[in-house]
Amino acid sequence: MWTLLTEFRALWRSRGLVWVLTQRELAARHTGTAVGVLWPYLQPLLTVAAYYLVFDVVFSMRLGEGAPSHAVGTFLIVGALPWMAFCDAVSRGMNSLIEAGGLLQKNPLPPVLFTARAVLASALIYGPLLVVVALVYAPLHRFNSALLGFVLLLALQLVLCLLLGYLLAVLAAALRDTVQLVGFFLSVGIYLSPILFPLTLFPENWRWVLWFNPMTALVVGYQQILLQGAWPPASVWWVTLVWMAVTALLLNVVVKRSRDQLVDWL
Repeated sequence: MWTLLTEFRALWRSRGLVWVLTQRELAARHTGTAVGVLWPYLQPLLTVAAYYLVFDVVFSMRLGEGAPSHAVGTFLIVGALPWMAFCDAVSRGMNSLIEAGGLLQKNPLPPVLFTARAVLASALIYGPLLVVVALVYAPLHRFNSALLGFVLLLALQLVLCLLLGYLLAVLAAALRDTVQLVGFFLSVGIYLSPILFPLTLFPENWRWVLWFNPMTALVVGYQQILLQGAWPPASVWWVTLVWMAVTALLLNVVVKRSRDQLVDWL
């Protein structure tokens, strides 16, 4: 793990530069738009608002017994917004080194800076939106202590996205097919997680498949906190930590073996 620790020490030492790069990344996302800085926030907000309007207001759809919430739109929002945050961070992190290829060839900067820039920019967009959603749901459970778990889950999701985004960024630099393959998995991943349906409604014999999605544990945790006002079960924490540990180990190996060739691949 020494190689990975060296990478993140370099990231910490360059935190001022990372902040400047992140601000520029955010500015680039809304350059030329009519509503300016609000646009990156409006897109996910309009999506979750559409879920509520269509499923809860227009059709008044309800989930069956065993679901953490009977209102479909209310249930979808809790899982869909973190999933959108995950997809945006991982996708942009994966493409970060390819997009910064010219700059990395001219300047001896740590590549992890550019992945961190992409992931943090996504976090600055979706993080406030997730906090707003939490504040909307919190009165249902009288702002109980389970909200502390929500903050921890957000932190774990950020770290997981950074690790996964950097791993995929290096793999994408070596093999461009990685971008298409991961894009496919992100598009179908929502169907292999308890976002569109409660975990209890998935066939029990096949439920283990859902845990191969790194967001399954986090989504279950968000649902427990926001929909039921309960602290997430131990399985949410240890599955998330296992995903982070495995990703970190793979990243350590990939970074170590690609260090001398990465710039040439770009």
